[in-house]
Amino acid sequence: MPVIDTRNGPLEHVLIDGDPDLAPLVFLHGGLGCLAAWGRFPARLAAATGRRALVYSRHGNGGSGPDPLPRTPRYMHEHAQDVLPELLGALGLHRPVLVGHSDGASMALLYASAHPVEAVIGMGPHMYFEEENRVGIENARASYDAGPLARKMAMVHDDPRGVFDRWSGVWLSPAFRSWSLENDLEVTAPVLMIQGDADEYGSLAQVDAVERAVSGPFRRLVPEGCDHYPHLVRPDLVTETVCDFLAGQAQSVEAAR
Repeated sequence: MPVIDTRNGPLEHVLIDGDPDLAPLVFLHGGLGCLAAWGRFPARLAAATGRRALVYSRHGNGGSGPDPLPRTPRYMHEHAQDVLPELLGALGLHRPVLVGHSDGASMALLYASAHPVEAVIGMGPHMYFEEENRVGIENARASYDAGPLARKMAMVHDDPRGVFDRWSGVWLSPAFRSWSLENDLEVTAPVLMIQGDADEYGSLAQVDAVERAVSGPFRRLVPEGCDHYPHLVRPDLVTETVCDFLAGQAQSVEAAR
């Protein structure tokens, strides 16, 4: 897998070819995710939209270098404000369409609050800590300790135990109980939020919070019977919705000219 050096160490990444005149897709994975965990979805969405795409693993995840930073409740802010701008600048990717899942959706919103983006697409976003977060993570910890989740993560991460412990440790820490992005966002770009009505890591109140916090065009999709991974469970629906959303935004820009 290609790697790129950053101030905090190497990041594995894949660049997918597409139309250079269109804003690139940049995929931001969830807390337990990585490049490989996206499966075929990035290539599928890139082909459907005709866009270039960047898929990468954050430090400590997948095959990227170790995470040198202590995991604090501000880790999403730190990645969105420091690591991601450096990575996109090094690769010459500007004004992207950010496609974020879980923690990655939160990072996408934080990046879009400080940098130009064409649009933000988030799946299973986190805006503040709620009881559903705690229950979901404790259930994940039980699954990891019992073996099924550990085996699954070992297929895509060099250090699966480290990935799980860093993620679950900060989310279940007392300091995270007051975590919130609600007063930190200044997003004017178009936003699409997708969350299954059976999401095990958060309620639909998270999507409501995103809608309150952003000031640009907003759209939501709530797939019925879908868990925290709509792009894996309902890839056809998610791909079609994203394509329609981006096409609609492009038409709005043309009409305004």
